[in-house]
Amino acid sequence: MLSVALRTLRTRWVTFVGSFVALSLGVALIAVMGLALASSLNAPERRPERFAAAPVVVKGQDTLRVPTPIGDRTQKLTQPNAVPAKTLAALKRLGTVIEDRSFAVRAKNVPGDLVGHPWSTAAGAPYELDAGRAPKAAGEVVVSGDWAAVGRQVRTDLGTVTVVGTVRGLGFEDAMFYTDAQAARLAPVSTQLVVDADAAAVRQAVAGSSGVSVLAGTQRRLADADPDRDIEALTAMNAMFGTAGGVSGFVSVFVVASTFAFAVAQRRREFGLLRTAGATPGQIRRMVFAEALVVGVLASAAGCVLGAYAAPYLARWVVDGGLAPSWFTIGDHTWPYHMAFWTGLLVTLCGVVAASWRAGKTGPAQALREASVDSRTMTWGRWLFGGGLLVTAAVTLALALVSGPGDLLHRKTYVSRPMLLITAVALLSPVLVRPLTRLIAWLPAQLPGADGMLVRENAAAGVRRTAAIAAPVLVTVALAGSLLGATATLNEAKATETRAQTRADFVVSPAGAAGFDTATVERLRAVPGVEVSAISSSAVYALEDGVALIKSEARAADPKLLADTVRLPVTAGRVTDLDDDSIIVNEEWARHTVGQRVSVWLGDGTKKSLRIAAVMSVGTGNNGVYVTPANAPRAPVDRIDVKVADADPSAVAAGLRTALRSSGGQVFTKDQWVQASYSETNDTTRIGFMLVLGIALLYTGISLANTLVMATSDRVRDVALLRLAGATTWQVLRLVAAEALMVVVVGGVLGLLVAGLNLLGMWSALGLLSVWSPIEIPWTAVGSAVGACAILAMVSAVAPAGLSLRRRAVELAGVRE
Repeated sequence: MLSVALRTLRTRWVTFVGSFVALSLGVALIAVMGLALASSLNAPERRPERFAAAPVVVKGQDTLRVPTPIGDRTQKLTQPNAVPAKTLAALKRLGTVIEDRSFAVRAKNVPGDLVGHPWSTAAGAPYELDAGRAPKAAGEVVVSGDWAAVGRQVRTDLGTVTVVGTVRGLGFEDAMFYTDAQAARLAPVSTQLVVDADAAAVRQAVAGSSGVSVLAGTQRRLADADPDRDIEALTAMNAMFGTAGGVSGFVSVFVVASTFAFAVAQRRREFGLLRTAGATPGQIRRMVFAEALVVGVLASAAGCVLGAYAAPYLARWVVDGGLAPSWFTIGDHTWPYHMAFWTGLLVTLCGVVAASWRAGKTGPAQALREASVDSRTMTWGRWLFGGGLLVTAAVTLALALVSGPGDLLHRKTYVSRPMLLITAVALLSPVLVRPLTRLIAWLPAQLPGADGMLVRENAAAGVRRTAAIAAPVLVTVALAGSLLGATATLNEAKATETRAQTRADFVVSPAGAAGFDTATVERLRAVPGVEVSAISSSAVYALEDGVALIKSEARAADPKLLADTVRLPVTAGRVTDLDDDSIIVNEEWARHTVGQRVSVWLGDGTKKSLRIAAVMSVGTGNNGVYVTPANAPRAPVDRIDVKVADADPSAVAAGLRTALRSSGGQVFTKDQWVQASYSETNDTTRIGFMLVLGIALLYTGISLANTLVMATSDRVRDVALLRLAGATTWQVLRLVAAEALMVVVVGGVLGLLVAGLNLLGMWSALGLLSVWSPIEIPWTAVGSAVGACAILAMVSAVAPAGLSLRRRAVELAGVRE
């Protein structure tokens, strides 16, 4: 049978070329994503930057460490602590000690934020003067880079300063150096010190200080701003490539299996002839498997080679897009090739199992009868797996809604859930295709002429062909609708939540990350006819189940003012019951009964026992916890809610803007605040989804073209019969294009059905979380995907049909498979 299989490969080259292309591209996608994922697992060790020339750096406690029965659990503190005064005195006896300070500086006509430091820390990088001199007075600064020349006056949110010197920029920050005394006034708290002494002596001096760390050698990088940014970037990339790889693998496996199953189903007449000639069912199955093995090995090998060439382009794209550090490249990994090759081969063999089993099982006469019209398209296997996946999707959705609706709002959940429904609907599509086709084509079939009727009957009769062509369209539309629709629906829900919770007439936000100082808050409170609530950002940490240290975002405000300006979704207790001995939590907390006491650690690591004053619903996840300012030490005021009591709103707005003139900031009305705080999908998620959908659309297009070429080339006799019946060339091509368009519409409708069901599940979860907002369907993206598929489908169907029309109809009618 191997020789027969090889001859079959030569005679039915169109079918096998289509299968080869589909499989090789699928393997290439898996290899590319596997290589990118493997390369994003580890980051090289970053060298020290700000303190590359500093002997030793001593940091105050910046990490909360809590012992548990299974080991210590750690979290970064929101408000790091200064080195204790006793330890500082001991260090000064060892050598020179420089107190490091970093603070945001916003300068007019300068893009981005500058970072302020004391001039004495400049030597730690080291920064060296290019021009001018060191600062000597409070109004003098030295700046890095070439954006300001010596002598220039720079207006900042901390006052107007004069540039008296410049240093060469080192690339990791835009620095502005003040005198040490002025830096201490602008940033009173110093959380790290530069010590000119032996590291061993420094460690001995700080031995009795809790949480204090000594950094020497390469560990000095931990004193830099955001020392873990490479690891964080790789973690984000890892999630992006993992998501893209999982979805791409699913799409490629799904489409390849569909293509191979259709390729085998096309050959029922050939199998019938072989059975008539005496071939046994086992021989038929072995022949099909031999063909699949040959195609699978060659296509998988080609896909691995193609993936090796394509992966570096992906790495350069994510670097140029700012998603990856500049050093990110594709590493020398071999396991992605093994994974891609064996996955491709396994998919190939699995894709022909059901079809080859059915081909070998049917008798010769039955196979010949079924060659023209599809019947019994729903095998017991399709019913079993399709129905099972559909039931699984429904049951898991119901369980999630009952036990934890918030889980349905997580990215991993709404990315993976559509795959269950896509596969289920695709397996059950033969049941849906015929009635859906007749419904869509009902109106065209009523129009004069036979075109509408022929389109309807051809699509309804060729169920396998219609389902195979509609499958890639179904995947693309379902993914576009589900992924983009989920993020849009979630963003709209967060906006709805913000609108419902904002009772203030105006919201004032700072110009940068430093927040508002006390003087600015007092100026805002002095505006006539207003009630001002200053809200700070902090965090609290709680030990859950005795083993997990959980960080919760915390907001600190005066309880009375908070109740007047914010409408919290309280389900028990009262906001006004909040005091310095209590906390407001949400229902996700393990203990959330009003009156209970919970042990927490504040943003600076202080442990406290607080009484639960009120409990909030979970919502979209933005409802953290609320405490009083006394339980948020050194937390910056980053939002001010303003309630107009008895004054003209326009006059109040003008007064607020006047109060902000020296410090900077922006005044929003309630509607403007909701619009400004509208949650946007972050760049990593957005680009990751674009990558997934781009791959899906590209792969769908190629697979759609392959399947249509295979299907159209197999219908040359139908074309010939239409010509012999009197149809013109234009009428035949128009009919072929209309059939292709009809199948794309069928796939689009099925994809919208899947997307709608997924978004309905998310909408139900939001409702259970007390957030009622509309479902957002990305019609533009869905329409673009369907339009692209429609154009490609019509071209791929019309082109081979047009080529076949060059031959005489009588010759085409006599073509044998």
